Amino acid sequence: MKKSETTLLLSLLFLFSCSCFTLNNAHSTTILNVWPKPRNLKWAPPHQATLVASNFTITTPTPHHNKHLSAAITRYRNLVISEHHHPLVPPEVNISKNIPPLEFLTLVVHDPDAGLVHGVDESYTLSIFPSSAILTAKTTWGAIRGLETFSQLAWGRPSCVAVGLRVWDSPLYAHRGITLDTSRNYYPVKDLLRTVEAMSMNKLNVFHWHLTDSQSFPLVLPSESSLAEKGAYASHMVYTPEDVQTIVEFGLDHGVRVLPEIDAPGHTGSWALAYPEIVTCANMFWSPASGDVLAAEPGTGHLNPLNPKTYQVLKNVIRDTTTLFPETFYHSGADEIIPGCWKTDPTIQKYLSDGGTLNQVLEKFINNTLPFILSLNRTVVYWEDVLLDETVHVSSTILPKEHVILQTWSNGHNNTKRIVSLGYRTIVSSSDFYYLDCGHGDFVGNNSAYDNQNGDDKDNGGSWCGPFKTWQTIYNYDIAYGLNEEEAKLVLGGEVALWSEQSDSTVLDARIWPRTSAFAESLWSGNKDEKGVKRYAEATDRLNEWRSRMVSRGIGAEPIQPLWCVRNPGMCNTVH
Repeated sequence: MKKSETTLLLSLLFLFSCSCFTLNNAHSTTILNVWPKPRNLKWAPPHQATLVASNFTITTPTPHHNKHLSAAITRYRNLVISEHHHPLVPPEVNISKNIPPLEFLTLVVHDPDAGLVHGVDESYTLSIFPSSAILTAKTTWGAIRGLETFSQLAWGRPSCVAVGLRVWDSPLYAHRGITLDTSRNYYPVKDLLRTVEAMSMNKLNVFHWHLTDSQSFPLVLPSESSLAEKGAYASHMVYTPEDVQTIVEFGLDHGVRVLPEIDAPGHTGSWALAYPEIVTCANMFWSPASGDVLAAEPGTGHLNPLNPKTYQVLKNVIRDTTTLFPETFYHSGADEIIPGCWKTDPTIQKYLSDGGTLNQVLEKFINNTLPFILSLNRTVVYWEDVLLDETVHVSSTILPKEHVILQTWSNGHNNTKRIVSLGYRTIVSSSDFYYLDCGHGDFVGNNSAYDNQNGDDKDNGGSWCGPFKTWQTIYNYDIAYGLNEEEAKLVLGGEVALWSEQSDSTVLDARIWPRTSAFAESLWSGNKDEKGVKRYAEATDRLNEWRSRMVSRGIGAEPIQPLWCVRNPGMCNTVH
């Protein structure tokens, strides 16, 4: 075969096997799908692509010693070569036989040793030329974000990649996370690792691990091993120090911080199995027919702030937890203090009869724990209740603004406004928009509310926070809505939350994804286009594509539309 014939044959094979070209323009697009959408991506006409060479590699001109960067380089090199993603609607590209296969991506990281902490620089620039590509980032974590973008710009079999492209990217919010409750139902370590992996795909950076609650205590702590021995659901349903180390290291490899939460003094009924003397109202029915309610839901128990032994145990727990988790934020909970629970305790009853108040009881708890946590070089995160609860709260005078962050979950924009107007930093987790468990009914049994023959749904099927939060609801939420410029600076970011009363590993992926992808884009690059118009309409097709790619990567994300809608752009919209 002549050389010219060989060249022509290779070109034709490239056109039709790379999935980079389509004869049916009605089912192709010039849009490159990167999720979350970069802040700035320019793909210049004539919209070209080239093969990824079989010996493709990622090179760093300057030697480094960051094992997490090395892990990311290896992971993304293998992904780009082996993924062979087939888009639902392939990009329409022009192929030039003069463009050689891309053999390497040059990665330049100016400060590879910068730690993964809140506010670290995650920006990057990516340029893909016809014969070379360069990714530049200030830190390892920006490099990981850029490598994810590069991986999404490759597709087809054999792999090809768009060229003539430039990306500049940086997140709008520094804190972009998921809260996952592993107390009410247990999740095996492999499920947590898969969740962290999917978070990195979506450029999320905080795995807020709600480790313990009234239902179980699955965290094995060296100094207080009896808490898990007696408080876990079973001996195999625990997280050992080795498990924690695995998850923390995996998180660092993927640019995800692992933020531990040991909720206290409420939500601590499981502690009573090891230390019944320090827990009030443990193992009592949560909603007695007469008298005070004892818990926000089944599973009663509050630590007793008036018992000195409470602090002996709790300080061991805090010390061990901060040793296991290098993260500089420590979440101490302090939500949903139920007066009735504390009032069952004789010591607290006497304290109240002597003129004390429940606010003072909570203040004793904060004053005995907050300074200790700060002494361990941690910033303390509390749920907003500690300051804003109408019944039991403390004064802002004992919550130093420079050391305390308040996470808001109720009353939407109003509570965000209240927190930042007082000068506190906040993390937004509005239950009206960001609670992923909502809309599945209530989990309490023997509930006559469901014996209804009229089809009425006044209480959203019994779900206190219903209805179900659709991806569009999540995408369109503006966490700094109604704030002035200075107040908005105090909004660190947000977290979606999956409370696990009705979730476990069998539904984990579908509960979280792709709704959390919508959240991820809104906090990374926003939910508006360059003209300030909400872009949920065009985001629909992109999210369909991204959900498909996540599924091909092993993430069980649920569909948001029939495939027909993807194949017929615009036909499933409310307005054509």
